[in-house]
Amino acid sequence: MIGPDIKGQRLVALFLLGFLLLNYPLLNLFAGSGHVLGIPVLYAYVFAVWALLIGLMALVVEKHSD
Repeated sequence: MIGPDIKGQRLVALFLLGFLLLNYPLLNLFAGSGHVLGIPVLYAYVFAVWALLIGLMALVVEKHSD
């Protein structure tokens, strides 16, 4: 099992990654009028980043060492 100090550091790193990915300069790159499968690009980007962060958090929290 991963120690609490490593797990905490990884969660802080994920928070910072999420902060950077959902911050204005990157969001502005996807604010165009394009669509992905009928969904505005900005909404698709935000949803994809959100899902990625949740998946990575689940991996960090539930990870067991063999």
